[in-house]
Amino acid sequence: MNILDKLRPVALLQLRGALGVIFVYYGWGKLFSEAESSAQFFRQHALPAYASYVTGIVELFGGCLLIVGLFTRISALLLTAIMAGALWKVGFVNGVLAVPQYQLPMAVGVGVFALAAFGAGVISLDYAIFRQKA
Repeated sequence: MNILDKLRPVALLQLRGALGVIFVYYGWGKLFSEAESSAQFFRQHALPAYASYVTGIVELFGGCLLIVGLFTRISALLLTAIMAGALWKVGFVNGVLAVPQYQLPMAVGVGVFALAAFGAGVISLDYAIFRQKA
Protein backbone atom coordinates (compact mmCIF):
# COMPACT_ATOMS: atom_id res chain seq x y z
CA MET A 1 0.00 0.00 0.00
CA ASN A 2 2.93 2.31 -0.60
CA ILE A 3 0.97 4.27 -3.21
CA LEU A 4 -1.72 5.10 -0.65
CA ASP A 5 0.91 6.34 1.79
CA LYS A 6 2.08 8.78 -0.86
CA LEU A 7 -1.49 10.09 -1.19
CA ARG A 8 -1.78 10.90 2.53
CA PRO A 9 -0.95 14.63 2.12
CA VAL A 10 -3.62 15.01 -0.56
CA ALA A 11 -6.15 13.06 1.52
CA LEU A 12 -5.53 15.28 4.56
CA LEU A 13 -5.82 18.38 2.36
CA GLN A 14 -9.16 17.18 1.01
CA LEU A 15 -10.42 16.26 4.47
CA ARG A 16 -9.44 19.66 5.85
CA GLY A 17 -11.01 21.46 2.90
CA ALA A 18 -14.31 19.58 2.98
CA LEU A 19 -14.74 19.83 6.74
CA GLY A 20 -13.61 23.45 6.72
CA VAL A 21 -16.24 24.42 4.16
CA ILE A 22 -18.95 22.66 6.19
CA PHE A 23 -17.96 24.46 9.39
CA VAL A 24 -17.67 27.85 7.67
CA TYR A 25 -21.16 27.40 6.23
CA TYR A 26 -22.79 26.53 9.55
CA GLY A 27 -20.74 29.05 11.53
CA TRP A 28 -21.72 31.85 9.12
CA GLY A 29 -25.37 30.96 9.56
CA LYS A 30 -25.15 31.01 13.35
CA LEU A 31 -23.51 34.44 13.32
CA PHE A 32 -25.17 36.25 10.43
CA SER A 33 -27.89 34.81 8.21
CA GLU A 34 -29.78 32.77 10.83
CA ALA A 35 -28.50 34.25 14.09
CA GLU A 36 -31.82 34.73 15.86
CA SER A 37 -33.30 31.37 14.89
CA SER A 38 -30.06 29.68 15.91
CA ALA A 39 -30.11 31.39 19.31
CA GLN A 40 -33.74 30.32 19.74
CA PHE A 41 -32.82 26.73 18.83
CA PHE A 42 -30.13 26.74 21.51
CA ARG A 43 -32.61 28.07 24.10
CA GLN A 44 -35.08 25.31 23.16
CA HIS A 45 -32.40 22.74 24.00
CA ALA A 46 -31.71 24.21 27.44
CA LEU A 47 -28.57 26.06 26.36
CA PRO A 48 -27.94 29.78 26.77
CA ALA A 49 -28.50 31.89 23.66
CA TYR A 50 -24.92 33.16 23.73
CA ALA A 51 -23.73 29.56 23.19
CA SER A 52 -25.05 29.89 19.64
CA TYR A 53 -22.70 32.82 19.00
CA VAL A 54 -19.73 31.10 20.67
CA THR A 55 -20.38 28.00 18.59
CA GLY A 56 -20.71 30.12 15.45
CA ILE A 57 -17.39 31.85 16.10
CA VAL A 58 -15.57 28.57 16.70
CA GLU A 59 -17.17 26.98 13.63
CA LEU A 60 -16.53 29.93 11.32
CA PHE A 61 -12.95 30.65 12.32
CA GLY A 62 -12.10 27.01 13.05
CA GLY A 63 -13.34 26.08 9.59
CA CYS A 64 -11.19 28.80 8.01
CA LEU A 65 -8.16 27.56 9.95
CA LEU A 66 -8.83 24.00 8.81
CA ILE A 67 -8.98 25.07 5.17
CA VAL A 68 -5.56 26.74 5.26
CA GLY A 69 -4.13 24.20 7.70
CA LEU A 70 -3.13 26.60 10.46
CA PHE A 71 -3.40 25.58 14.14
CA THR A 72 -5.19 22.52 12.81
CA ARG A 73 -4.99 20.30 15.87
CA ILE A 74 -6.26 22.98 18.25
CA SER A 75 -9.07 23.97 15.87
CA ALA A 76 -9.99 20.34 15.29
CA LEU A 77 -10.16 19.62 19.02
CA LEU A 78 -12.46 22.60 19.60
CA LEU A 79 -14.66 21.55 16.71
CA THR A 80 -14.70 17.96 17.99
CA ALA A 81 -15.96 19.24 21.34
CA ILE A 82 -18.71 21.21 19.61
CA MET A 83 -19.81 18.16 17.63
CA ALA A 84 -19.77 16.04 20.79
CA GLY A 85 -22.03 18.62 22.44
CA ALA A 86 -24.34 18.61 19.41
CA LEU A 87 -24.61 14.83 19.59
CA TRP A 88 -25.22 14.85 23.33
CA LYS A 89 -27.77 17.68 23.48
CA VAL A 90 -29.59 17.21 20.16
CA GLY A 91 -28.52 14.11 18.24
CA PHE A 92 -29.26 11.34 20.71
CA VAL A 93 -32.50 12.82 22.08
CA ASN A 94 -34.60 10.23 20.25
CA GLY A 95 -32.17 7.38 20.86
CA VAL A 96 -29.28 5.85 18.98
CA LEU A 97 -31.52 4.27 16.35
CA ALA A 98 -32.57 7.71 15.02
CA VAL A 99 -29.44 7.85 12.86
CA PRO A 100 -30.76 10.45 10.35
CA GLN A 101 -30.99 12.97 13.20
CA TYR A 102 -27.32 12.76 14.14
CA GLN A 103 -25.44 11.38 11.13
CA LEU A 104 -23.95 14.74 10.03
CA PRO A 105 -22.57 15.83 13.42
CA MET A 106 -21.27 12.32 14.04
CA ALA A 107 -19.46 12.06 10.69
CA VAL A 108 -18.08 15.60 10.88
CA GLY A 109 -17.05 15.09 14.52
CA VAL A 110 -15.14 11.91 13.68
CA GLY A 111 -13.49 13.69 10.76
CA VAL A 112 -12.22 16.60 12.83
CA PHE A 113 -11.09 14.20 15.54
CA ALA A 114 -9.02 12.40 12.90
CA LEU A 115 -7.46 15.74 11.95
CA ALA A 116 -6.68 16.41 15.61
CA ALA A 117 -4.96 13.03 15.82
CA PHE A 118 -3.07 13.11 12.49
CA GLY A 119 -2.47 16.82 12.04
CA ALA A 120 -2.77 18.92 8.90
CA GLY A 121 -0.22 17.13 6.76
CA VAL A 122 2.59 18.57 4.66
CA ILE A 123 0.29 20.64 2.42
CA SER A 124 -0.56 23.15 5.14
CA LEU A 125 0.54 26.34 6.83
CA ASP A 126 1.22 24.32 9.98
CA TYR A 127 3.90 22.39 8.13
CA ALA A 128 5.29 25.47 6.39
CA ILE A 129 5.56 27.49 9.60
CA PHE A 130 6.13 24.99 12.41
CA ARG A 131 8.06 22.08 10.88
CA GLN A 132 11.28 21.13 12.60
CA LYS A 133 14.36 22.67 11.08
CA ALA A 134 16.96 20.09 10.13
